[in-house]
Amino acid sequence: MKRKFFHFNASPFKTLGVAALAAVALSSCHKDKKVTPGGINQVNHVVVIYLENHSFDNLYGQFSGANGLSNATPANTTQVDASGTVYTSLPAIPGTSAFPTNLTNTYFNIDQYIPADQETPDVLHRYYQEQIQIDGGKMDKYSAYNSNSAGLSQGYYKTSLLPLLGMAQKYVLCDNFFHSAFGGSFLNHQWLIAVASPVFPGAPASMVAKLNPDGSVATDGAVTPDGFVVNTSYTVNAPHPASAAAATLVPNQTNPTIGDRLNDKSISWAWYSGGWNDAIAGHPDPTFQFHHQPFAYYANYADGTQGRKDHLKDETDFVAAAKAGLALLQRLRPRSSCQRESGPRRSRLGQPIWPITRSISLTKMSIAFLTPGSPPAAAP
Repeated sequence: MKRKFFHFNASPFKTLGVAALAAVALSSCHKDKKVTPGGINQVNHVVVIYLENHSFDNLYGQFSGANGLSNATPANTTQVDASGTVYTSLPAIPGTSAFPTNLTNTYFNIDQYIPADQETPDVLHRYYQEQIQIDGGKMDKYSAYNSNSAGLSQGYYKTSLLPLLGMAQKYVLCDNFFHSAFGGSFLNHQWLIAVASPVFPGAPASMVAKLNPDGSVATDGAVTPDGFVVNTSYTVNAPHPASAAAATLVPNQTNPTIGDRLNDKSISWAWYSGGWNDAIAGHPDPTFQFHHQPFAYYANYADGTQGRKDHLKDETDFVAAAKAGLALLQRLRPRSSCQRESGPRRSRLGQPIWPITRSISLTKMSIAFLTPGSPPAAAP
């Protein structure tokens, strides 16, 4: 199974704000056990496994004791159309005959119609559209602005059937976790490593979104009018699709990333991605996602740099490194054949590969899927 990992060592927590990565993640988590003082200093390696595109309630909404579906009310689950009129039933789900066309206007269980190990239609997750879906915190326009699968946005999977439930019960589960940026995988990968949106000065006009005077979208685009890249775009470096026009490739970014911060402290790390070697060699797997490789967009990890050679690696390298003794920090990014845009991810992750290791599994929580709770307001 192809994955995507990011990994580092124990002692750096004492000197680097890497502990903040765990602290921020755990601040929104459901914790049943008291943390042992000093325990973090016993950790030798940290592996971040980056999954995506499911909200907490879509997968773990039935988790006992969590802030999940038991707290949902009609006020934050009933869907309305673009004009604000309540739907009589959820909009029909296109592209499949598996679902009824008159689903009740509330959240519903997907498993009764499609088994959890089967793919479902995708949900729309784009920068401007997600802001409309959230509707100022009312969370009531998922279905109206989900042209891909409409009412499917209100579906959830039975938590009791999830393959990772045992790990969630044994460790820590974040039940108030929201992703960093509006929209899809591209932008949230960027925020994962840099907490910033890429910039594209002088982007082709065809890529730039056009807004109405009231701020609503007149013409959608990958780049905002003020030059930030917010929807799927590809790097000027390898790998990128052979069909991508040169003028549309995002120039090298120079703002700092977590990789740079780790390098500043001489902490070893690597980003491992399924299918990376094949993509670099010019024959990517059909499921390889070019926009899921965030470090490739940065000058410090551009084509031909030592930074790329040292830190951007294939999943097979992760397996070899795990057997030999990993670098201090690893991130693993699964290839998309195992990282579907819809349907719960299947995982064969079990016990840690080596002693005194901790993994943090992050899911880019798509607000395009069921999320009764409003996300926190942005800082001014």
